[in-house]
Amino acid sequence: MTHKLELLIENYICAYPHEKAPYDMLSFYRTERDVFSKKNKNGHFTGSGWVVSPDKRKILMTHHKTINKWLQLGGHADGENDLLKVALREATEESGLHRFEVLNKTVFDLDIHKIPKNYSKLSHFHYDVRFLLEADPEKETIIVSKESYDVAWVPIENVLKLNPEKSIHRMVDKTMALLM
Repeated sequence: MTHKLELLIENYICAYPHEKAPYDMLSFYRTERDVFSKKNKNGHFTGSGWVVSPDKRKILMTHHKTINKWLQLGGHADGENDLLKVALREATEESGLHRFEVLNKTVFDLDIHKIPKNYSKLSHFHYDVRFLLEADPEKETIIVSKESYDVAWVPIENVLKLNPEKSIHRMVDKTMALLM
């Protein structure tokens, strides 16, 4: 039986066949055990929300304490295999916002990134599945969680100044394409 995540990744591959990460994610999903749990010491799936304002000109980002980078909202699946649910849960936990609209139930972006060794945790990989969410900066007040130094609405033209990584650049480009 094909799992929902497998279909989401396969559909993403059809849309973005030139990206390498989706193929590696599919292989990881098909060959590893406990892929939604931190018990898998090689890596595990995470769910993220690329949160845009209604006009798509602002992105909700968190300055993550552990990683010390500005990122999209997201986190560990903790056993949940519906990564859209994970993305929504993490977006709420990290921002204090509750009113998110899922703009598309397909995957917005996929990324594999290495998490460095910290404290007692070994280095491992996050297989991050990202969904496009919308929230209105005018309707709710941000609450910064203990996981973050800050959470802020960032004008899209400033996002890459905070984090110029390739995966962030890819999501900015995809968002800019929505404006055309």
